[in-house]
Amino acid sequence: MKRTLEEQRIEFSNQKFLATPLAGLIVWSIIGVTGFFFSDFITVWTIFIGTGSIVYLGLFLSKFTGENFLDKNKPKNEFDTLFLFTAGQAIMVYSIAIPFFLIDYSSLPMTVGILTGLMWLPFSWIIKHWVGIFHTIIRTVLIVALWYLVPEYRFIAIPFSIVFIYIITLLILKTRKRN
Repeated sequence: MKRTLEEQRIEFSNQKFLATPLAGLIVWSIIGVTGFFFSDFITVWTIFIGTGSIVYLGLFLSKFTGENFLDKNKPKNEFDTLFLFTAGQAIMVYSIAIPFFLIDYSSLPMTVGILTGLMWLPFSWIIKHWVGIFHTIIRTVLIVALWYLVPEYRFIAIPFSIVFIYIITLLILKTRKRN
């Protein structure tokens, strides 16, 4: 039986949405720790490799959160596809981050931090909840502020601000169903 788009949206919205933000939290924590203990050169590579690995870590974590993204028995949902397109969009915007990085390497935590956070906006629309709008706006404002306020600590302050936003976002997502 074919489900309507609205039925698919409701089905998609009823998911937990914990694995991917947990993956982001873990990766940005590693980036922040790397920024604290290692050179900017190593931290730059950690940003590129780590943020590129979030989706794979999310796939792995989904087995433990009960979301199991790779479950072949789940019915096809168009909003899963839309979400993958938003992830693809976030990856494509590295085309903005990389040239800026080549001019000023310290721009990387700001550009990657903002650009990869943009996928939260359409997520909010899909699930009809404000959490994604909150995540994107607060994340962007905080990152830009820190980029200007603490230029010598960009590779530490920005990643940990993203971790902070992820913690709040996860708490909101965890309590979203009860409200």
